[in-house]
Amino acid sequence: VTFHIEPYKDRDDRSMYHNVKYIIDKYGAHPAFYRHKTSTGRSLPMFYVYDSYVTIPEIWANLLTVSGSQTIRNTPYDALFIALLVEERHKHDIHRSGFDGMYTYFATNGFSYGSSHHNWASLKAFCDSNNLMFIPSVGPGYIDTSIRPWNNHNTRNRVNGKYYETAFNAALLVRPEIISITSFNEWHEGTQIEKAVPKKTGQIVYLDYKPHKPNVYLELTQKWSEKYRKEKEQWLM
Repeated sequence: VTFHIEPYKDRDDRSMYHNVKYIIDKYGAHPAFYRHKTSTGRSLPMFYVYDSYVTIPEIWANLLTVSGSQTIRNTPYDALFIALLVEERHKHDIHRSGFDGMYTYFATNGFSYGSSHHNWASLKAFCDSNNLMFIPSVGPGYIDTSIRPWNNHNTRNRVNGKYYETAFNAALLVRPEIISITSFNEWHEGTQIEKAVPKKTGQIVYLDYKPHKPNVYLELTQKWSEKYRKEKEQWLM
């Protein structure tokens, strides 16, 4: 388990320091608490920071750079902090802020600069040249019109699994250290990959995976995870 830190009232360098300290003190010794092995051999916790761009780089730098007034670096609470990249200009802010990497989050190819597959190669190159991790996010499709009726233009058809596979393929092409999947069970946005059978509640008809079996997206996830693992071994040779 790793933590995805959403925006909250007065989220800044000080509150984040206290949050991270609390999380690591409380859960850090738990066997399910994820730690990532870095190139230097250290195993560090990871924190994904959603909507990180709403806070200015100078505030993040207080927490995330070695000379920052509130620095968490080289303390028992040091970790890998991954910022959300939405617009291209965010990459420079992320670097200035002291983050360790960036992720793209959104499952809609073309919705944002970061979520557009054709931008991943240049983002990966930027990260490589600045010692940052690039974590592309993939999803099986997208439809949120049950909660955002105006957002039909961002719907992406699953195409019987092809959309998911295309996203995975695009991610593998840039050889990332990690690929994130958005999401496991976010039904209201139609990004779920968990088992699904036909279901209707009131006016809402949930998408199922017919003519495929209920666990087809878990099988596709397993297939591409194995392909990714095998390809990764080749990259490192």
